Amino acid sequence: MSLVVEAKQTAEQRFRAAFDRLKQGNPEILARTATVSQNNVAKEANCDPSALRKSRFPSLVAEIQHYVEMHKGEAPDSERQQMLKRRRSNRKTKDLINDLRRQRDVAAGLLLEANTLIVDLNEQLADANKKLNEYKPTTTTINSDKFR
Repeated sequence: MSLVVEAKQTAEQRFRAAFDRLKQGNPEILARTATVSQNNVAKEANCDPSALRKSRFPSLVAEIQHYVEMHKGEAPDSERQQMLKRRRSNRKTKDLINDLRRQRDVAAGLLLEANTLIVDLNEQLADANKKLNEYKPTTTTINSDKFR
């Protein structure tokens, strides 16, 4: 059915449809990662790249060139580039996890030292209280009858 529709379309209509599909990132013939270019528009329209000439389709070729200029540097990443980005992201995540583990271990060590110090200080306080109690004079009650 699409062949019948294509036969009724003019060459310019097929090129424009191909151009739109490439702009939207939904090519039917080329790979999804295909960039918009004059050659790719012709290939997506299932034509030879030499068929899309500036002399035959000046406004369309101008639109394509303008689009390419406006979207320079916005080309979709290749699969390899996407894989490298994922690796970098994973590496950053792994580094973050390792850093957090180190911080946790340091904090656990400091907590253990603090607990040990608290135990030592409590023992020292108990010893000091014991010695203080040894030096305190014992209180005796004075029989008030003797002194009258």
